[in-house]
Amino acid sequence: MLTLSSPIDQLIRLKEDIKIGLKKLGIHTVEDLLYHFPSRYADESQYVSIQGLAEGATVTVRGTIKKISAKKSWKTKTAMSEAIIEDVSGTLPVVWFNQPYLANMLHVGNTIELTGKVSVYKDKLAMVNPSTREEKALPIDSHDSLFGSDEHATLTPVYPETKGVSSLWIHHAVSRALSLIENMPDHLPASVLEQYSLPSLKTALIWVHGPKTKDDAIVARKRFAFDEIFSINLARQKERLEIKEQIAYSIQDVDTNDFISRLGFPLTDAQKKSIDHILQDMTKDVPMSRLLEGDVGSGKTAVAAVAAYATVMNRPGVEKKQTFGSLQVAYMAPTEILATQHFESFIDLFRHTGISIALITGSGCKKFPSKVASNKDNWTNISRAQLSKWIANGEIPIVIGTHALIQKSLTFKHLALAIIDEQHRFGLNQRKGLAKKDSHFPHLLSMTATPIPRTLALTIYGDLDISLLDQLPAGRKQVDTVLVMPDKREEVYENIRTILQQGRQAYVICPRINESDKDTARALQMKNVVTEAKRLQEKVFPEFRVGILHSKMTKEKKEEAMEEFVNHEIDILVATSVVEVGVNVPNATAIIIEGAERFGLSQLHQLRGRVQRSSHQPYCYLFADAKSERTQERMKLFTSAKNGFELAEYDLQLRGSGELTGTDQWGVSDIGMEALRNLKLVEAARQAAITLITEDPLLVKHTVLNSRIKKYEKMHFE
Repeated sequence: MLTLSSPIDQLIRLKEDIKIGLKKLGIHTVEDLLYHFPSRYADESQYVSIQGLAEGATVTVRGTIKKISAKKSWKTKTAMSEAIIEDVSGTLPVVWFNQPYLANMLHVGNTIELTGKVSVYKDKLAMVNPSTREEKALPIDSHDSLFGSDEHATLTPVYPETKGVSSLWIHHAVSRALSLIENMPDHLPASVLEQYSLPSLKTALIWVHGPKTKDDAIVARKRFAFDEIFSINLARQKERLEIKEQIAYSIQDVDTNDFISRLGFPLTDAQKKSIDHILQDMTKDVPMSRLLEGDVGSGKTAVAAVAAYATVMNRPGVEKKQTFGSLQVAYMAPTEILATQHFESFIDLFRHTGISIALITGSGCKKFPSKVASNKDNWTNISRAQLSKWIANGEIPIVIGTHALIQKSLTFKHLALAIIDEQHRFGLNQRKGLAKKDSHFPHLLSMTATPIPRTLALTIYGDLDISLLDQLPAGRKQVDTVLVMPDKREEVYENIRTILQQGRQAYVICPRINESDKDTARALQMKNVVTEAKRLQEKVFPEFRVGILHSKMTKEKKEEAMEEFVNHEIDILVATSVVEVGVNVPNATAIIIEGAERFGLSQLHQLRGRVQRSSHQPYCYLFADAKSERTQERMKLFTSAKNGFELAEYDLQLRGSGELTGTDQWGVSDIGMEALRNLKLVEAARQAAITLITEDPLLVKHTVLNSRIKKYEKMHFE
């Protein structure tokens, strides 16, 4: 019997090229296929006669198949299908490249609908690779189907496709699946469907894949958008409840005034408020779960340092009046460079306390203070085995590192606080890993400099309380941001030269490389970074040192390039957006962003923030192809807005769901990202999840739903 979890090859026999294409589209099961939603719908009621076709027009044509055959092109030997379509006004040649199987799927004499652009092929008007739908009864029960009813559906689904898998193939496979699945239990409770006027799962799938009207498609997409946001929230709320059942170390009141006075700068009101919330949370024996969301350069590290100080000044087992030992803090950073920077800054902050601090990364381990070290910071290299031993017996209170901190071989004795810097999510399983054999569960302070739209924060971080740092420390200057016209490029280079001559440094950013890029585009993009660095070195700034950094480099090479930049062995770093998060080089005060229109507003803000790390005046120069109205609007918003939170909201509203920065990193589908534009929908889905989990904390009455949210429970960093 066919079910949603059945492998796709149980639905239909697959040729090798189709298998490859389906894998590329992420379709492995029948459920994956049914959740591969149309990207748009062609309106078949707007038919154009063949006689009325004009080159360049995108139209829908309806006609009869007179001839169809599979062949290979004469020169390139590309496999293809060719057909002749006829209506009452004339005939139209149609060709589908790389889709020879269509000759077997489409049949002479049947009516067909084609949607696509009219072009010239072999000196005649033709359609090349149009989306295709054969007009015939589809094998689905007519009583609940939009496909098989007497009334003809006027909207043809057009699916995201790839080589070997056309929109038509997907359409046929979807209709076959819907006809064969007899039992399709709905994971959404009936009460939720009724309360929010949502269609059942079966109905929504039929409506999204074959709507009679646009309203049908809208209602179906609303169901799936609500469904996804609800499921993520439910997973978060379930996790929140589970964490609240754990026991944490209660951090008693500690006088932090002396420590704060040694920071060397006054705290902002936002920092003071955040510290109060954190210290208040940690006085309870329920594990804190808090997200510290700070705009670029807003001083998150100082807040984390105060929380760490308060923690390690407490003794384990306060209730037993223990007077020796310290509670421990684990501080995890995403890169070795950043972990090392935190280690060095913590040495400065904690030097007067006598508290031991360790650094553990893939490259090695360090400890402060040292009785034998001769370097100015008084730290020494030590073996991993020795450090692990000291951490396990509680001798080292503060441990800073990368993912090495959560390796099975590392065990803390009294871990009370985990600080996680710039991770997408650090959830229950990771905290369990840190807690290890200790009966206590660590408090969690998760930090991000990526401004998150409110709807995304409510959804992805639904299990965390949120503190905002929306003020810059005193002395930080706003970045002078300029959209540069093409004829002013040389002028910008002269400005950069002046900055470099003053002993400062600069970034040049080329558009990022996404996983979704085709190989040729990826190769071309890589060439841009390398070629631009070579051009700048040889023709523009021959007197300065130019380095490169991009995501194709090995981890070691990236670290090496950043270290050279940090140590001012490089004056200009030409890079992709891998520098956007966490890198702290106060001496870099200028940034050029090439192809700025290809970045999201939040990402541009992150990049701009790289040069806002000191009291020197920072500059950001944008080179963008700003011909379209939309691009001009985005660039105008960016140059005028100074606040990352404001920009994050703009970004969510302005960009298409598929363009949103980080859709992959959040693990949210396009339809889910569309929903995040709708605060009312997100709040409704969140409230529904809270209500359900309150009534049924273990979801014992909702086994199908409990099974479904498993995948959202895994939405943590990898």
